[in-house]
Order: sequence, then structure tokens, then C-alpha cells
Amino acid sequence: MSLTMPVATPKQFEAMLDAAQKGGYAYPAINCSNLVTINAALKAFADQKSDGIIQFSTGAGQFASGLNHKNMVHGVIALAELTHRLAEQYDVLVALNTDHCRPQAAETFLKPLIEETARRRAKGLNNLFQNHMLDASELPLAENMAISKEYLALCAANEIILEVEAGVVGGEEDGAAGTEDTPDEDLYTTPEDMLAVYEALHPLGRFTFAATFGNVHGHYKPGAVKLKPGILKQGQDAVTAKYGAAAEFDLVFHGGSGSSLEEIRETLGYGVVKMNVDTDTQYAFTRPIADFMFKNYDGVLKIDGEIGNKKAYDPRAYLKAAETGMAERIAVACDDLLSTGKSIGAKA
Repeated sequence: MSLTMPVATPKQFEAMLDAAQKGGYAYPAINCSNLVTINAALKAFADQKSDGIIQFSTGAGQFASGLNHKNMVHGVIALAELTHRLAEQYDVLVALNTDHCRPQAAETFLKPLIEETARRRAKGLNNLFQNHMLDASELPLAENMAISKEYLALCAANEIILEVEAGVVGGEEDGAAGTEDTPDEDLYTTPEDMLAVYEALHPLGRFTFAATFGNVHGHYKPGAVKLKPGILKQGQDAVTAKYGAAAEFDLVFHGGSGSSLEEIRETLGYGVVKMNVDTDTQYAFTRPIADFMFKNYDGVLKIDGEIGNKKAYDPRAYLKAAETGMAERIAVACDDLLSTGKSIGAKA
């Protein structure tokens, strides 16, 4: 009988980050919005014997709470609780994260979620979330760090790791967006920025850092996104030169769609331990549904007075194909990020 386990505890999540940093690999962080996408992520991680991260955006929370409500907090809590139950069936570790939360939404999104974890901890239960992202990159760095310090303190008190961002990721994802007017230099975090982030946040608790090096949200043809992974090395070198090897950042790679395998692998050598995967998995989920509809057109529709085919228009028929397609794409991400076969679940 295989070992089963729930979502990672805070200590297990820290062990996951430590193992990735030491082992030179990163975890795919998969944006999910419903039961089927969660199951696709869990299946892929288990099939690949890779630990991983499942994350929810504010938009996913609104969607999950229902069209009549669009309550991002309630929806995200429901998705997280569902993941806790589904993850019990698997023998790999999975951590839960919330994706981009802009500063103006932090009071109404992050704080209630942190409070929900605090309530669970008071009952002796595992954290609802192991990680939250506060994306205050739209603010000047000093203001970004001021609000980041506030939320890191709240997170640290509940053994939650905070993900922060400095610099601008181009494109758009659930309201987090650069613009056409974003200066090129703002797409690249400087070594001075990296030092400022470390000095502001390190005393308060553990955090991960989405430094920017030309990343763009969305999907682009290979070569269209001009990444400069060396920027990550320059920033890491500046911080470790001043504060020692223990100061090395746990970095996060946003906007990776369209990046070459060589660029992805290069970032692993510079301290990236998490890479967000969303656009590619959305397509991998939807493509099999489109194929199913074209092939079963006269079954999913009642054409010319006919009755159609119940087995075709049963949502389970095409959602199984969607889950399979998404899981296959996540497996590729595990291979790309070298997390395949490296689950620490049995040891943690």
C-alpha cells in the first residue's frame, strides 16, 4: 500500500524549497480554478514523482464561488479545502499558494485568508495555505517594501511564506499587468533592487522573490520574449557578496510561456525554485475539448430535431480528456524544471 499524505505542512514546504535550492531544480506552480484542473495537477505530480505547487488567483476565487457571488475569498477557500482532501490520495507533497494579489486587494483578499489559516492552526489543523503572493511591483520600491513588510510579518506569525515581486512582468494575468508604456528598464530587476529587498524583508521571516528579467505573462512564439537570466545571477552575487551564501534568494520565475528550455534551465542555476505555469496549461486543458466537440458535433448538439448522444454531451466525457491533456503538459513542466523523480514526500 502506497504512502498517502495531505497538503504539505509549513515545515515540509520549507524542506521542499531547501531541497530544490540544493538540488538545482524548481517546482511547477500550476494555476487552477476548479476540481478538474486540481486533479490534473495532482495526477501529473504523482505520475512524475514530483512535489509541486497548486495556486489560485483572485479571478479563480471569483469563478469558483459562483456567478451569483464572485467572492474571491470564499471561492479560494473552497478550492484550497478541496485540494487538501484530494491530495490525501497521493504520495507526493503539494503546497498551496495564492497568485498575484495587488496591494489594493490585500486587505480584502490576503488578510481574510491569513486569518482562515490562523483559525485552522488554533484547532491544531494544517495551514490552509503555505504561501501567499503579494504583488506590489506596481508601486515604487520603497512603498512596495513597506506593504510587503506588513504582510510578511502577518504571514511569518502563521508559518506562511510570502512571495513578493519587484520590477514589472509584462503582459497581463488576472489584472496583474505591465503596459505598453512600461520602460524596458522596469522589466529588469537591478542588483541594487535585490539588495534593497533582502535588507527590508530578511529580518522578518522567510520569503520568495519574483525578480524580473524580461518576463512577460501570456503566450508568445519562441524568441519573442527577450529574457536576460543573467540578471538573476548578478542580483544573487550582489546579495551573497555582502551577506554571505546563506542570503541566496529563493527565486520565482513568472511569465515563462514561450521561453526556451535553455533559458529555463539557466535560471535553475541562479536560484529559481518555483516557476508559474498557467497559459500553457490553459491551452492544454481546452485543446482536447475543442477536438472532442469537432469530432462529436452531432452528438453534443441536438441537430435537426434529433436527440444527440448523451454520452457525448455528458460533461465528464470531455472533461476527462481536458484533465488528461493538462496533466500531460504539467508532466513536461516537471521534466523541464528537473523536479521529476525528486519528491521528498516519503522523507519529509
